[in-house]
Amino acid sequence: MRRFPTMVVAIGLAIAPFASIAQDLTDERIKELALQAIRENPQIIMEAVQILEAEQAAAQSQAQAEVLNNERQLLERDSNAPVLGNPDGDVTVVEFFDYNCPYCKRAMAEVQGLLDGDDNVRLVYREWPILGDGSVFAAKAALASREQGKYEEFHWALMGMQGRAEEASVMRIAEEVGLDVERLREDMEAPEIQEHIATSMRLTQALGFSGTPSFVIGDNLVPGFVEVDQLRALVEETRETAE
Repeated sequence: MRRFPTMVVAIGLAIAPFASIAQDLTDERIKELALQAIRENPQIIMEAVQILEAEQAAAQSQAQAEVLNNERQLLERDSNAPVLGNPDGDVTVVEFFDYNCPYCKRAMAEVQGLLDGDDNVRLVYREWPILGDGSVFAAKAALASREQGKYEEFHWALMGMQGRAEEASVMRIAEEVGLDVERLREDMEAPEIQEHIATSMRLTQALGFSGTPSFVIGDNLVPGFVEVDQLRALVEETRETAE
């Protein structure tokens, strides 16, 4: 979180009481009085910062709730997003990820554990390649593999690979899972591929996500690595809320 702007505003709040007599004081005198007030009551700075941060958090939460309400259909039912698990499941989990994200790779086992233990979960994958050109290439290749019916197999293989996802390593994995790599390259240029990635970029910006992995489960926005027990708890909470 960037602190400097908040501190500037906080100091402004701290010297606000002098505004009413500003007409009768020079700028230097106002500064002296403000510094004197801060020295005598240094806690007013922290109190002002806390008030501002609470207001900012509340505003962000409200904005995120509005985005969830307005974008729910796109988040959970985008026909241009891969779905794993139970396509007809009663709870939808949306994951934004990058194939070069080490935390996404760690989360793979947690997500698999969720699906293995709950056959009524829909898992929507949103490719969000933010860690370089290799990530973009991997995301495009994964999305293109849908045309050959191999997205899930290719996805798990890419997540489980050693080293970075780059063009050479991605195409090697593609061959290993039985993809026609020439057709794959052609399908990677389809407009719906870039559309999916652009939509992921827009949604994450609107939701306030800043890194991968990030999850949306019901009304819960969950940034960062999550263990399977927390995923299960959030799924159950969403399920109970819907009843």
